[in-house]
Amino acid sequence: MSTTLPEIQSFLEHSGLAFEVWPCDPELADTARFCEHYGVALENSANAILVRSKTGAEKFVLCVLLATHRLNTNHTVRKKMGARKVSFASADETRALTGMEIGGVTPLCLPAGLPVWIDAAVMDCEYVVLGGGSRDCKIKADPRILLQQADVEVVPDLAKSA
Repeated sequence: MSTTLPEIQSFLEHSGLAFEVWPCDPELADTARFCEHYGVALENSANAILVRSKTGAEKFVLCVLLATHRLNTNHTVRKKMGARKVSFASADETRALTGMEIGGVTPLCLPAGLPVWIDAAVMDCEYVVLGGGSRDCKIKADPRILLQQADVEVVPDLAKSA
């Protein structure tokens, strides 16, 4: 049986918005495999990607974008971070900073001080499917749930349609 982490479950229950927690085979947690196997539209699936600066002061930001889009790393993300170069954080960095494995990272209930940037297209969805905090579940929710936390910003052109 799949379960969200207690802090995430509590956040969902107190959000005032409808949500569902869906069990997921951990081997199928990566977005493309999940969507194909479980019949979920890529257009409603959101990826949470941790990005790090490669130059200057070390900075991290979690970016949320639809699975049908590509992160605009070299323009929007780099400029907004104020870094000459940025890259995707490694699996080890992601685990150390969020406490979650890639394929299960959720933009909900992250450590204080970690900014979350949401591509504006995510907010246009009727619902989004997010990581559940572990590779054994996903969360289906109204995208407005993302705005009910600190350090969150909707960023136009954060991602571009793939």
